[in-house]
Amino acid sequence: MTTSADLAARYRRVLPSFLAPYYADPISIDHGAGSYVFDLEGNRYLDFFGGVLTTMIGHDHPAVTAAVQAQAAKVVHTSTLYLSEPMIEFAEMVAAASGIPDARVYFTPSGSEANDAAILLATSYRKSSQILAIRNSYHGRVFSTQAVTSHSSWRSTALSGLQVQFVQGGYRLRSPFRDLDDDAYSDACVNDLVQLLDMTSAGDVAAMIAEPIQGVGGFATPPDGMFGRFGKELSNRGILFISDEVQTGWGRTGEHFWGYQAHGIVPDMLTFAKGVGNGVTLAGVVARADIMNTIKVLNFSTFGGNPLSAAAGIATLRTVQQEGLQANAKAMGARFAAAMQPVADATPWIAEMRGRGLMWAFEICEPGGIEPDKARTGEFHEASKRHGVLVGKGGLYGNVIRLAPMLNVTADELDEGIAALTSTIADIA
Repeated sequence: MTTSADLAARYRRVLPSFLAPYYADPISIDHGAGSYVFDLEGNRYLDFFGGVLTTMIGHDHPAVTAAVQAQAAKVVHTSTLYLSEPMIEFAEMVAAASGIPDARVYFTPSGSEANDAAILLATSYRKSSQILAIRNSYHGRVFSTQAVTSHSSWRSTALSGLQVQFVQGGYRLRSPFRDLDDDAYSDACVNDLVQLLDMTSAGDVAAMIAEPIQGVGGFATPPDGMFGRFGKELSNRGILFISDEVQTGWGRTGEHFWGYQAHGIVPDMLTFAKGVGNGVTLAGVVARADIMNTIKVLNFSTFGGNPLSAAAGIATLRTVQQEGLQANAKAMGARFAAAMQPVADATPWIAEMRGRGLMWAFEICEPGGIEPDKARTGEFHEASKRHGVLVGKGGLYGNVIRLAPMLNVTADELDEGIAALTSTIADIA
């Protein structure tokens, strides 16, 4: 019988060196059910990371599995060159949910390509190669999105045809403005934006792209309303605002369906991916019609919005909306915070616990300061596995533990995870 160790050896022989599995002894994911996954040896783990926030409503969800099976029995693939009812129906659902007026939807296979498409639209619409992004951001692995990623451990190249400037944003722990209250902090970031535009731009910046809560950046969470304040300054100059909702969308934050809604702003474009396919590759851009239709040449997407992915998206989004999973994220997020915040506060090497809804992170530092403690973060990651819960890592220095339970996680499952995390923290000196 194939073992996890066998697969690890084969993984290292055939895949590139820049890919690396989690854990000193990597585990396989053989199958899953709800909030749990099982390896080839039959070990069960509570999945609090969901393939990086991708399996959003649980493994082998009956509605999604049935929709994918039914569509696979009809036709697996066409393209945007043909009329596809699942693609069109899903686009209608996304446009209606987006909050963007006169919305158009363009599908892609991944979040990286969605952000790339948004940048293409913005630079074409504004006829400018100047882009603003946020420090500590991550927007994808393709060439254009690497240029707007301000996260050196995930940035493969600095070469770009874009002119990118990075603004102070939501990562408060290491900001020079960290000692300010919420209003003063937001004001300082807006002043930084204004000075950057006045001093360094050529006056025709195309767009700002921002994550409402930074994902790879360690769930850095800005004060509510901050991007709304940015938006007023951007709007005065005709600059578009792109909300990267790859990790914050679909009710994940609990209080809102989209992360941008915490800021009193409606973006010109939003991008989405990950959770809405519940594991099936599915992503895209939503934009106002005048922006989307700025592309005049013939275009199409080979895999974007294919019938199989669209069927999964319809089933997932319908489940989120009909079963009140945004409300569940809010309630379970509050339950998690009430249990874990006192533990984090009492742990000298947890510098900050942050997030909202079902997005939470612990930034791990040397006790009493903010010096990153990557080694202790690794211990936490390994220990949580031993306690039967799978979590993620992130942060600029690799010193942040990321937690993202399923949107339909139950109170019992959440409490099981809380107990495992509390035991994990107790294990670490």
